[in-house]
Amino acid sequence: MELNSIKPADGAKHYKRRVGRGIGSGIGKTAGRGHKGQKSRAGGYHKVGFEGGQMPMHRRLPKRGFKSHLLQFNAEITLTALETLGLPEVDLLALKQAKMVGQLAKVVKVVNTGAIAKAVKLNGIGATAGAKAAIEAAGGSVA
Repeated sequence: MELNSIKPADGAKHYKRRVGRGIGSGIGKTAGRGHKGQKSRAGGYHKVGFEGGQMPMHRRLPKRGFKSHLLQFNAEITLTALETLGLPEVDLLALKQAKMVGQLAKVVKVVNTGAIAKAVKLNGIGATAGAKAAIEAAGGSVA
C-alpha cells in the first residue's frame, strides 16, 4: 500500500451538485426549482403548518384536554408495595428512601391493588376507602 493509492471506499463520497451553472450542466437556468411561485424564490418558503392562508389544521380543531402540572407532586402506592416494604410505620420520607415514590412527591395515596397481611401504620399518607379497609383488617391504621 502506498500513500498515493489510498482512496475512500466506493460510495463513501459523492459530489455536491452545483446548480445554476449553465445549460450544459443539465441543471442550469432555474436550477431545479421550476418556474415562478413561492418555492422558486430565494428566502421564500412557509412555516410549518402553513396552508396557503387557509386556517391551519391546528387552529381549526378545538382545544381539548388538560394535564395539571401539579400531578408531578402526587404519587400512589399499592398494598402489595406496602407489604414488600416491610416497615411497621410508613411515612413520606420512608417511601422516598425506599424509592417507592419520586423525590418530588408531596402527596401519597395508597390504592387497593393486591393484598396486605402485615400490620402497617400510615403517617401522613392517604388511602382509598378499599385500601383503608384492607389495612385495618390486617391490624394496621391510617392516620
